[in-house]
Amino acid sequence: MTPEFNSWQSVQDEVLRRIHSRTWPPGAAIPNEAELAQEFGCARATVNRALQALADAGLLERKRRAGTRVALHPIRKATLSIPILRTEIEQRGATYGYGLIDRRLEVPPNPIRTRLGTGGAELLHTRALHTANGRPFVIEDRWVNLATVPAFAEVDLERFSANEWLVSHAPFTHGDIFFGADPCSITEAEALGCAVGAAVFTVERTTWNATAPITWVRLVYAPGYRMQTDL
Repeated sequence: MTPEFNSWQSVQDEVLRRIHSRTWPPGAAIPNEAELAQEFGCARATVNRALQALADAGLLERKRRAGTRVALHPIRKATLSIPILRTEIEQRGATYGYGLIDRRLEVPPNPIRTRLGTGGAELLHTRALHTANGRPFVIEDRWVNLATVPAFAEVDLERFSANEWLVSHAPFTHGDIFFGADPCSITEAEALGCAVGAAVFTVERTTWNATAPITWVRLVYAPGYRMQTDL
């Protein structure tokens, strides 16, 4: 295995170079995995991972029996990850603060129960406020399925946020996310220190581990919040 291509990332970089230099122009078929593995002196699995990552990014089109082609019209995808709110606030140069508002076992309202598919089971419902330099930053309203992550029941949520613990300890396979601009409710306005009805940025996210639901969360950010992601 040559030093240049000893990882899937290095293979990906070379494939990208050939795409950008038009060595492989849009619509062109590229060599198959076995041929590339021989050329690069690496395992076929390494090539497969590199090509699949570029296909997931919209730069390659892969079809069974038809091989792999450079996409005619590449689709650039935004990269989203679940942020640790403490890290996000500290990266903005602010001092992070956290306070638990409520924690209780209860049956979720029907829309959340339906979304998670948990029927009439009780879930752990937590509400918390995250602050930046002592000012309200975001309200975290969360339902956690203890059947999927039983260890969460023992977490001291006075000290550790549900957000940070779940990101660090509860791996997920897939999820969905909805963004909104909603009027602030009375309870949200009280927590965020803003006017009732003020426009606030909201995020609703559900995550699963295979077929087992982990959590549903609604994040309500203080007015003026701006989200940044990579393209």
